[in-house]
Amino acid sequence: MTPRAYALLTWTEAKLVARDTAGLIVPLALPTLIMVMNGLGSSEPSADFDGLTAFDAYVVPLTLVMIVALIGIVNMPSFVATYRKTGILRRLSVTPANPLAVLAAQAVVSLAHTLAGLALALLLARFAFDAAFPRAPLAAAATFALATAAMFAVGFLVAALAPTPNSAVAIGLLLFFATMATGGGFGPRENLPDWLATIGAHLPYGAALEALTDTWTGEPPELASLAALTITTLACTATATKTFRWT
Repeated sequence: MTPRAYALLTWTEAKLVARDTAGLIVPLALPTLIMVMNGLGSSEPSADFDGLTAFDAYVVPLTLVMIVALIGIVNMPSFVATYRKTGILRRLSVTPANPLAVLAAQAVVSLAHTLAGLALALLLARFAFDAAFPRAPLAAAATFALATAAMFAVGFLVAALAPTPNSAVAIGLLLFFATMATGGGFGPRENLPDWLATIGAHLPYGAALEALTDTWTGEPPELASLAALTITTLACTATATKTFRWT
C-alpha cells in the first residue's frame, strides 16, 4: 500500500468519524464533566500523594485514562464494525489494503481525538482548578503513550472479532466498565477484595491509572504496571491482526 493510498484511507476514516457527533463528543465530555464535579469539591494536599491533592494526583490522571479508554475500547471498535456491516471493509478487501493498514488508519484518527481530549482536560484542570502538572512530565508522556497503545490494542481486538456495531459497542462497554471498576475508576482499589484488586491492577485501566499517578507525584512508574500495558499491547495487536474479519 503506497503512502498516498494510506493517507487517503486515513483522511476518509477521519471524515467518517467526524460525522458521528455522539462518538466525537461523549468520550471527551463525560470524563471532563466528572473531573469538573470532583474539582468543585474541596481537596487538601495529602501525604498519600506526596503533598499533592487527590484532585491533582488521582482525579486528573483518572480523567485522562477514561478519555483514552472510551475512545480506544468503545469508540474505535464500533466504527470498524460499522464499516464491516456497511460493506466498506469488503470493498477494501479487494484492494492492496491489509488489516494492519485499516487498523492503523483508525488508530491515527483516534489518536488525534485522544490528544484533543487530553489538551481539553489538562487546560481545564490547570486554569479552572489550578491543578498541578506531573512532577515527572517526560515519564508521564511516555506512560500515557503506552497506555494509549494498550487501550487501542484492546479496541483492535474487539474490532476484529465483533460481527455487528451493536455487539462491538456492547463488548466495548462491558470491557470499559469492568476494567474501570477493578482499576480504581469508582474508588480506591483497596476497597475491593485482594484477589480482585490484584487483577484490576494488571488490567489496562488499573495499570495505566497507577503508572500515571506515580508520574504525577514524581515517582517512577511500577515496572509491573508498565509490563502489563506492554503485554496487553503486543498480545491484543497480534491476535487482532490474525483474526481480523473483512465481512
